[in-house]
Amino acid sequence: MKVVKLEDILGTEQDVDGGNWVSRRLILKDDKMGYSVNDTIIRAGTETHIWYQNHLEAVYCIEGEGEVETLKDNKVHPITANTLYALDEHDEHLLRAKTDMRMICVFNPPLSGREVHDENGVYPADLD
Repeated sequence: MKVVKLEDILGTEQDVDGGNWVSRRLILKDDKMGYSVNDTIIRAGTETHIWYQNHLEAVYCIEGEGEVETLKDNKVHPITANTLYALDEHDEHLLRAKTDMRMICVFNPPLSGREVHDENGVYPADLD
């Protein structure tokens, strides 16, 4: 069994600052669970272009307010606390935060922990 406390991740290499967001990587590929789990803060007033071509992601908002715009159809989905959205088709999207948003993110395949978005909003397929 593994027990992870957020306070033990803060300030380590698993506490990744991507500019518009900070992602605290709790469960990673090396944990051999088949998925990864992040506790992520999206900073208020930001817009982030994301396109996980190599990953599926489910995101559960536990604090804050914002929206996701899917670019294939330009639909805008309001996101507030207690809302989950799943990028089940590798959806290219814009994530906009009206306030700071705290999100729990689950990735398949799992992240190694060092990923940041490239110029197209993509995480690499595998850093190991």
